[in-house]
Amino acid sequence: MAAKVAIGIARVVLHLPESGSLKSKRQVISGLLRRLRQELKVAAAEVGELDRWQLAEIAIVTVSSDGRQADRVLAAALSFLEAHADGARVTDVSTELLPL
Repeated sequence: MAAKVAIGIARVVLHLPESGSLKSKRQVISGLLRRLRQELKVAAAEVGELDRWQLAEIAIVTVSSDGRQADRVLAAALSFLEAHADGARVTDVSTELLPL
């Protein structure tokens, strides 16, 4: 019998009103991504809005044997982002759970 696998994916758009350059944006985003990976053991990457100073789109992914646990990890990641965003504001979130 094959083991259950659930992949949780969150796409998050952040607005960084204080950012005046790509360099300052990347400093904030790379720090957030690094801390997300360390604290929550998720995969996280900047995936969109790469050339815009004040917008960032990131993806967060977790893999679990339980869909509810994957949902909890994504919810914790969103809470972490909101609490540690260094002036960035979450403007859009979409999540998806893929059972395999």
